[in-house]
Amino acid sequence: MTEILMPKATAVWLVENTSLTFEQIAEFCGLHPLEVRGIADGDVARDIRGADPLVNGQLTREELEKAQNDSTYRMKAVVSRHAELLKPTKKAPKYTPVSRRQDRPDAIMWFVRNHPEVPDTQIAKLLGTTKATIESVRNRTHWNSANIKPVDPVTLGLVGQLQLDEVIRKAADKKAKDDAANGILQPVVTEEAPVEIEEEEEDRYANGEPTAESVFGSRD
Repeated sequence: MTEILMPKATAVWLVENTSLTFEQIAEFCGLHPLEVRGIADGDVARDIRGADPLVNGQLTREELEKAQNDSTYRMKAVVSRHAELLKPTKKAPKYTPVSRRQDRPDAIMWFVRNHPEVPDTQIAKLLGTTKATIESVRNRTHWNSANIKPVDPVTLGLVGQLQLDEVIRKAADKKAKDDAANGILQPVVTEEAPVEIEEEEEDRYANGEPTAESVFGSRD
């Protein structure tokens, strides 16, 4: 069965304007017969305006007449160029050049050491690796553990700086919210007060470089 645009709206039009059975309409629109019956009873899609499949080019007049003359006939939808364009496309998995795949354990170790708040799922998505590999690097069970060292993934060319910063920021925000929900207080960073120089010392250095006499006093 070819997927059609606006299946419920099409079903509404077919229910209102044809003598097709619920099963024929359901088969053509990709719906359940009970859902089509609900449309006919006014319980489903009551606010949806019907869409004529003849006008929008998804059904021919000949197909409709065949179906109305034979309740066992199942209509075939016209392949719509627009329907093909509107189909959601799956995002291709992240591809890492072969020459850089050996660098991924180093990038994983960098995350483990410097940003443990970033979840493994996000690291895997960012670097194009697996959670099993991340776990092996973390537990030092990776086959090349002796040679793995933490290296910034931006330096390795695996991700961009802006993308990395965004991932780290989101992970930090989530951790802060989780800690707050669990009653864990965040450390408060305070600025140290500047050391004030006593007036006597200020006067001592006011007229230029300090001398032995100004520092240790006169022998008299």
